[in-house]
Amino acid sequence: MVSNQPTANVLVVDDEGANRYSVSKTLQRVGYMVSESASGEEALELLTSQEFDVVLTDIRMQGIDGVELLRRVKEASPDAIVILMTGYASLGTAVEALRLGAHDYLIKPSSSQDIRQSVARGIERARNLKRRRRLLDTIKSDVFELTRADIEASNAALSATPTVDRDEIDYRQSMPDTNGSTMKLGPLTVYPGRYQISVDDKPIDLTPTEFDLLLYLAAHRGRVVPCHELVREVRGYTVDESEAREVIRPHVSNLRRKLKSAGQGTDLIVNVRGIGYRLSERAAGD
Repeated sequence: MVSNQPTANVLVVDDEGANRYSVSKTLQRVGYMVSESASGEEALELLTSQEFDVVLTDIRMQGIDGVELLRRVKEASPDAIVILMTGYASLGTAVEALRLGAHDYLIKPSSSQDIRQSVARGIERARNLKRRRRLLDTIKSDVFELTRADIEASNAALSATPTVDRDEIDYRQSMPDTNGSTMKLGPLTVYPGRYQISVDDKPIDLTPTEFDLLLYLAAHRGRVVPCHELVREVRGYTVDESEAREVIRPHVSNLRRKLKSAGQGTDLIVNVRGIGYRLSERAAGD
């Protein structure tokens, strides 16, 4: 069978060999790289030495069961994608699994199609999270370098003008917060873990797509980003430019509306007709 699935690493955890084999083969047939563990303890040991896009685990196992494995995996890596499988479904277990951050909850016996679709969605989610982390790292690096250059220029100007009272200037206020909790983006404060921004302490909740769109434009400020690139990098799939414009336009419109409601107008995101979008100089902090 020829696979259209992207290559990804999946860990299948189940103490019943027949189930483990069946699920693994289902995923291998569509091109995934699959590893197996016969227990929660074995899975945790494997996870310390290898990175997986998705962990697919049975719930009822001796020793460390699937729910405990989920809890430990999430403690070590909050963005990890874990899918739970069980032949003994209960509302309480399902609620607990979702509370702990399970991506999905499958009832055994699950069809091959259900397993593949769940894993495919998990992989897309994992890659979106990785893409977001890369965007955040790029923005933090760029903002830090720009701020450092501004401070060095200010220091040079002060050295050449000794009449300026240096104590009146608090340089620390201009340094970006690079510890992951918040970032400054022009007049905006960005909260990476919350899909939220604020203006003058007024919070603005964004959808994941709106948030990623803003971050991508910020990471590539200084140039106009075509719509097909925004769709590819923010949404994770490829379309031509005309279709991409239709996909991106409503997200930009909603983002502008939310910024306008916070008193920032609609000029933070600039539409360059026929080409794409860019972040304005005001938002870029130039």
